[in-house]
Amino acid sequence: MKYLLAALPLLIGFLLDCLIGDPYQIPHPIRLIGRMIAALEKWVRTHFTTLRTGGTILALTVILVSAGIPLILLLICYRIHVILGITVESILICYLLAARNLYDESMKVCRAAEAGDTEQARKAVSMIVGRDTAVLDRNGILRAAVETVAENTSDGVTAPMFFLALGGAAAGFFYKAVNTMDSMIGYQNEKYKDLGWFAAHLDDILNYLPSRLTALLMIAVCPILRMDGRNAYRIWKRDRRKHASPNSAQTESACAGALHLRLAGDAQYFGIIHRKPFIGDDDRPIVPDDIRKSNRLMYGSSILMLLLCIAIRCILSRVVCG
Repeated sequence: MKYLLAALPLLIGFLLDCLIGDPYQIPHPIRLIGRMIAALEKWVRTHFTTLRTGGTILALTVILVSAGIPLILLLICYRIHVILGITVESILICYLLAARNLYDESMKVCRAAEAGDTEQARKAVSMIVGRDTAVLDRNGILRAAVETVAENTSDGVTAPMFFLALGGAAAGFFYKAVNTMDSMIGYQNEKYKDLGWFAAHLDDILNYLPSRLTALLMIAVCPILRMDGRNAYRIWKRDRRKHASPNSAQTESACAGALHLRLAGDAQYFGIIHRKPFIGDDDRPIVPDDIRKSNRLMYGSSILMLLLCIAIRCILSRVVCG
């Protein structure tokens, strides 16, 4: 029973995220991390001539603060009482997971597209993707929404869970700090290629195992969701490396195969077209309901990851506590 207590915050945090998601009215820890990254970027550009060195110091500082504060907070809370510790850790874990937020934001695109309001769908998708959405047609908007659900199933839900299983909320904040830095300064362009070099490479390392595990869980859950697991596996095997990132195409390819869609392809960022290979086969036209299906795939694979992570947490607790 005492080993199950170690996994309880993960279970409660996941359920809280599914039920209420991120409360927009309350300051979000990840947004605070983003502000710290932005402030440190200005400081580094002012005080360092070698941006790669400055970017490494920036990354280490963000990691130390982001993981250190929740670690100290939890040590104090658990010392006061185990119930207080579990309560605070559960709330922190809820902040680290983004399943409900990903569902809510992507479904805004789905509902607008189903209503025939392409401009509203474009506005909604611009809130969850980094590409230039003004150039997208209706199908491009739908593909962008499906792609971001597929990719962020790992980045926003299952990868944080994996690190939460290994080291609790402090390890989860360590992962999210790195992931947030990658999304803000990890671009391979003139402005960020040196500043974000360390953060981008560390993010690739941290996501290597979770992204692949998530893709396999997506494939495994397909029969339960009445999707094509065999085709998901085939496309994953064929297209999982068709991305500049070593990790992003893992879940995109599994999702594309499960839904019999062709995703990815060329995309425009900051006015510049980036040539990208297609992922999946163009078996049928994309429709708004595919966003809904991609969310089912996200939740299904997340539940499987949750069960796996609870088991990992219990085993580690038993090893540590004896």
